[in-house]
Formats: sequence, structure tokens, C-alpha cells
Amino acid sequence: MMTVPRSQPSAMLLAHPVVAVLRTSHAREYAPVIEALIAGGVRSIELTLTTEGVFEEIAGLRARFAGSAEIGVGTVVDLHEARQALDAGADYLVTPVTVPEVISAAVDRGVPVFPGAYSPTEMHTAWSLGATAVKLFPASGVGPGYIGQLRGPFPDLPIIPSGGVSIQDAPKWIEAGALAVSLGGPLLGDAFKGGDLTALTERATEVTRLVALAQNRMVNA
Repeated sequence: MMTVPRSQPSAMLLAHPVVAVLRTSHAREYAPVIEALIAGGVRSIELTLTTEGVFEEIAGLRARFAGSAEIGVGTVVDLHEARQALDAGADYLVTPVTVPEVISAAVDRGVPVFPGAYSPTEMHTAWSLGATAVKLFPASGVGPGYIGQLRGPFPDLPIIPSGGVSIQDAPKWIEAGALAVSLGGPLLGDAFKGGDLTALTERATEVTRLVALAQNRMVNA
């Protein structure tokens, strides 16, 4: 593929390739859930813009969890939102679709960006514009074997599946060649509805354990 400017994945994501996607009514609810996720080994946190108050809360969350987690902003759909997220200090951006202006804004700031794509055409477009990796969304529509099919024409394309990825399926995606896995509901469960945060930590611990084992199998294969 052509060489274009792009930001590399963070060392934190490469070492702990699980992204937790957080959606709730207001961003003030995030902190205890993030603490529980970190306790279980999840280090990449995506704050979605379908949640109210993200821009107001992100600086405090980044300061609170500095060194323990990276805090990105997801569901970014236009240039205005991208600039707001970058100005607020987002460690990375995630989009549900491929928006060239959003990718360019992140590339210009040297910030990793993971645009959503589904078809080979969308994936190639996102990568050609400077995506750090492509978010395969919704991943549940194709399954891990899709990555293997893409490896023929796109052998070096980094992919992060998102949307319907379960804890049990996470290691299958890693073994298929995914850079990381992104989980929402299957990981968060009822954490934002008064659920047991200890149970959340246990789920986080399990998915990080399974992903680490899959990484080791890949290295030793």
C-alpha cells in the first residue's frame, strides 16, 4: 500500500489490545467504571459522543488515570467533533464510518485514529487517508474469518473489530490477525445500571487473559 503520514498505535494498546467502549447517560458516571476496567487489565478506554458531557469530563479523566489508561473519544462523525475531541486532549479518535476530514484532523495533530469501515473499498479508503488502523464495524456481521480473506489484497492492513465482539470471541479475532479487539456491551454489561463493578473487573480480567493467551499462541505458532 502507498506510504502516507499516519500515527502509530500506542504502546499501551499494543501491550493491552482490548478497547472498552463506554456508553451511558452522562460522562460523570465514567470514573468508577474506568477504575474497574483498569483493575481488570483494560487500558484503552473509548468515551462515546452519544454520551452527554464527554468534552467537559475528558480532561479530568485523563488526569485521573494518567499512566494507567489512554482515553480516546469515539462515535466522532464530523470535523467539528474531531476538533473538539483533539482540543480536549483525546489520546485517540474512533469513528463509526470513514470521514476523510476526521482522519486528516487526527493525522495533522499526530493522534491515532481508528475510522469505521466494513467493505474492502471503505477499508482501503480509510487506510489510504492515514488511518492508524481500521475499525471493522459491525464485526459481528462477518466474523473473524473476514480478516483472513482481507489478508490477500491487504496483507499489512491493521484491523480492530468492533460491534458484537464477545469476550469468548475476542481471542479468535486476535488469532485471525486483529491488532486489538473493541468491546462494549459484552464487557460492560450492567455496569452503568447499578451492576456489580467487581463483576465488571472479573469480565475485564477474563478478556485480557484470553487475549494475552491468543497473543502468545500467535508468537509461538
